[in-house]
Amino acid sequence: VLTSLFLSCFRNTYRMIEQDDFDINTRLHTIVRGEDEAAMVESVGLALVKLPDVLNRLKPDIMIVHGDRFDALALATSAALMNIRILHIEGGEVSGTIDDSIRHAITKLAHYHVCCTRSAEQHLISMCEDHDRILLAGCPSYDKLLSAKNKDYMSIIRMWLGMYFLSKDRFVVIKKPVYIILVGQMSVSSVSHCIIVKFLNRKLVLFIFSGSKEMVRVMRKKGIEHHPNFRAVKHVPFDQFIQLVAHAGCMIGNSSCGVREVGAFGTPVINLGTRQIGRETGENVLHVRDADTQDKILQALHLQFGKQYPCSKIYGDGNAVPRILKFLKSIDLQEPLQKKFCFPPVKENISQDIDHILETLSALAVDLGGTNLRVAIVSMKGEIVKKYTQFNPKTYEERINLILQMCVEAAAEAVKLNCRILGVGISTGGRVNPREGIVLHSTKLIQEWNSVDLRTPLSDTLHLPVWVDNDGNCAALAERKFGQGKGLENFVTLITGTGIGGGIIHQHELIHGSSFCAAELGHLVVSLDGPDCSCGSHGCIEAYASGMALQREAKKLHDEDLLLVEGMSVPKDEAVGALHLIQAAKLGNAKAQSILRTAGTALGLGVVNILHTMNPSLVILSGVLASHYIHIVKDIIRQQALSSVQDVDVVVSDLVDPALLGAASMVLDYTTRRIY
Repeated sequence: VLTSLFLSCFRNTYRMIEQDDFDINTRLHTIVRGEDEAAMVESVGLALVKLPDVLNRLKPDIMIVHGDRFDALALATSAALMNIRILHIEGGEVSGTIDDSIRHAITKLAHYHVCCTRSAEQHLISMCEDHDRILLAGCPSYDKLLSAKNKDYMSIIRMWLGMYFLSKDRFVVIKKPVYIILVGQMSVSSVSHCIIVKFLNRKLVLFIFSGSKEMVRVMRKKGIEHHPNFRAVKHVPFDQFIQLVAHAGCMIGNSSCGVREVGAFGTPVINLGTRQIGRETGENVLHVRDADTQDKILQALHLQFGKQYPCSKIYGDGNAVPRILKFLKSIDLQEPLQKKFCFPPVKENISQDIDHILETLSALAVDLGGTNLRVAIVSMKGEIVKKYTQFNPKTYEERINLILQMCVEAAAEAVKLNCRILGVGISTGGRVNPREGIVLHSTKLIQEWNSVDLRTPLSDTLHLPVWVDNDGNCAALAERKFGQGKGLENFVTLITGTGIGGGIIHQHELIHGSSFCAAELGHLVVSLDGPDCSCGSHGCIEAYASGMALQREAKKLHDEDLLLVEGMSVPKDEAVGALHLIQAAKLGNAKAQSILRTAGTALGLGVVNILHTMNPSLVILSGVLASHYIHIVKDIIRQQALSSVQDVDVVVSDLVDPALLGAASMVLDYTTRRIY
């Protein structure tokens, strides 16, 4: 550990590092006393002079640089110029001051990034940072914060506020935690100080000034420091500070702590001025941009003081440190050190690279169906280079192990086939949260497939980005990239297979819905007294037109000896299915023809509902049964649809494996938005 925070005005912060059993290899005097801009510049210059000798001696593998302080910029600059790997923590955030410039400058110098929020991650990607070197971990301090509030805090409050205050408000403590205002690192006018004076007669104020000499002078001039309800300190140890914050009535100031860490406790915050105005905040933060306006600050105090807000996890879920350690361990120290930027394409580059000429950019696509589990290597052009098929196991444990095994084998084979795998896309039955890569719950066709995190085990095993979505959505994505939906702004895909699924493309984007349940088109109800459906309802399209529904009707006919006609036979060891019903209909079986007509009518009515609801420019029927339904569906549209939508075309998909191609398209669309 290398530290420069040991000036007396910071209460020798390095001692906290020693208390955590870290050895401090070097201590540098780099902070020049003073609060003006010149002192900061001198501090950076002093650090740049001293750091080269230190880094030459220590020869660190990786330099971890945190935050947006000017001394961190000096450290990052030295490490970058000396070819030392830099991991920057808390990049990509926006606070609205010079801190932004310093933070983003460190980002440009760093080779690896750990960010706290999704917005910060997107900012880093927008700044052309390599997505593979960005970890969304959350804020490390949240690992302590989220478990801190339940600990004993009375002794800590007694230490900093005294016995008198505790005994005076003891019963208030039981109902609402101790009322304190924490005032940290403010740079506001004397008007604001007058407001604090007014507040002192009713509540206790703990003032943490962290080296702000101007604030101290004003306090002394007004005699505030002698008020019995006022406490002023330079520094509070972190473990004690978070207990004070967690049980405060309000926090006021312009420190990043107010808009970041305090959200973990739901403590009300008043942020003064514009310093943190760009940061993401929870609902506990109230901004007062014009900090010289006395009325606004007084009103803010009355609105905020003593409230309790829900805990905000914008900046972390309490598991940041394990993620960061895992990320650090994954860094290949033997890899040549070269800062990568992922610039968007500006113009066609006529220069060529032999590796790119010989190598095929590809995706690993996984399709989890009710019967089979398939993995394929899919090229950028939608060509299935190689495909692997196994029966889908019945238990979760067997299934997840088989997925991992097949993907590892396919990834190894991809090297031999000279295919560069960019990521893994998974198409699966059931309702999926694509943001987290979790199967929320599945249909009855896939057992033990609820609340399943698919992204983590695959990403950890293959060290590749992983995308997961519902098989109907994947079919729509396949049509958008490779099929008849290419270039269309609005269209709908209907899958006719074992079940009935679908996907909706609106304004070129896939619609997921508020609870990831959009495009469950198979469960549009077309009859109030129709057959039972697997979803628990009845009269759904799936209950009429799915492969399961046709299989059910085929078995009924077969049991009554009404299925087979001349030229047909079913071996004893072969189960009767939908294809036998279709074959019988083609050979003139009137009952089979009637069943198919009813199924096609139900599907057609569903399409009419889609036309009236979504008004797409195209409807694509996909799956093994699509060609058998297309003519009936078009007839129903002519009979039942409004004239304004009767011209919408309905076509049969020409894609052979839409689920696999859609899974691949999630990878190929996302990863190739940037140049590697």
